[in-house]
Amino acid sequence: MHVDTMRNIDYWAGIPLCFIGSFISKTLNFFTHPTKPKNILLIELSEMGSTILVDPAMQKLKRELNANLHFVIFAKNKPSLDLLRTVPEENIFTIREHSLFTLTGDTLSFLLWSRRKKIDTVIDLELFSRFTALLSGLCGAVNRIGFHPFYNEGLYRGTMLTHKVAYNPHLHIAKNFIALANAVLSDTKELPFSKSIISDEEILLRRVDVTESQKSTIASKIAALCPAYAPETKRLVLLNANASDLMPLRRWDKANYIELSRRILTDYPDTVIALTGTPAEKEGLQAIPDALKHERIVNLAGQTAFSELTALYEISEFMVTNDSGPGHFSAVTSMPSFVLFGPETPKLYGSLGITTPIYAGLACSPCVAATNHRKTPCDDNLCMQAISVEHVYKILKPSLESSRFCR
Repeated sequence: MHVDTMRNIDYWAGIPLCFIGSFISKTLNFFTHPTKPKNILLIELSEMGSTILVDPAMQKLKRELNANLHFVIFAKNKPSLDLLRTVPEENIFTIREHSLFTLTGDTLSFLLWSRRKKIDTVIDLELFSRFTALLSGLCGAVNRIGFHPFYNEGLYRGTMLTHKVAYNPHLHIAKNFIALANAVLSDTKELPFSKSIISDEEILLRRVDVTESQKSTIASKIAALCPAYAPETKRLVLLNANASDLMPLRRWDKANYIELSRRILTDYPDTVIALTGTPAEKEGLQAIPDALKHERIVNLAGQTAFSELTALYEISEFMVTNDSGPGHFSAVTSMPSFVLFGPETPKLYGSLGITTPIYAGLACSPCVAATNHRKTPCDDNLCMQAISVEHVYKILKPSLESSRFCR
């Protein structure tokens, strides 16, 4: 379903359902008592990058509670959970959002699944979804943790939470996720949760292990698609020139990627450029190599499986990307990334990896946040247009002048 269709359903159906769900939840509270968390469910449906950003919080829950973790996510986003494999495959439930019929059917199946799994604790990672509030309130968990607006402006999501956590709009989202975990771990009732100091060390990410065989396989695949590429003599630079349809304003113009590619190819004959993306993005990205007509640039969109991404990142020099999932996926590898920000800010949503954010910082930016449900009236992303090719190229130069493979 289209994003705006889902938002309309969430509004018109979500408000009365959250009201009814709150009544049911409060009634059931009289017959249940808080229990020590053992089977914990996390809910994050729509953001693939968030499954990476929440991993430090999940690791904390596993470490301190030895908890059995579960996760519910939209089916199309499930591959992001496979990168770090923190949650066992059998504990992941996927919801298809292709149509209202599949969404409804999978939701009912989820309510049965959560009871079979004996979920006692649920953490709603979303900030502006009534749908996830309903999943949390009706999944059967006696401990229900999530963000609550308190006296701030915010959409009505009912009153189904047992642990209301204050979302801090000045704190990186990964630390906000740690605050949710701290609410689970707290032995005392707090209002609001969570009154704790969260250090930078708490949001350090684990790295994936990539074998030499995996690296060799992906290198051979690239060489077959781009004969000019030879790992012994050529280094690989990645460009992720697209962004999710959820936020098209995050895109840096293709003309900029064309000019940036031209400069790299001209100044560094030892460099091959690969464009990354989904199969649906392949046709749109083809405009870049078509404009350059150069043997050392290749369109990899749709040519590699999601499971091959980490190997691709490990054999690459660095990546330039719009603010989107790949900036977070690469964070679990040793590859540096340069992420272009505009409508959102790296202070709150920046990658946790070896990352350099590139951000013009206009007075109107960031214009999307949890407080406005990530909706903006803007239809002219000057915040991205203000980032010049010259500025980006200058930031990339030190990395282009050195080589990761020589260190």
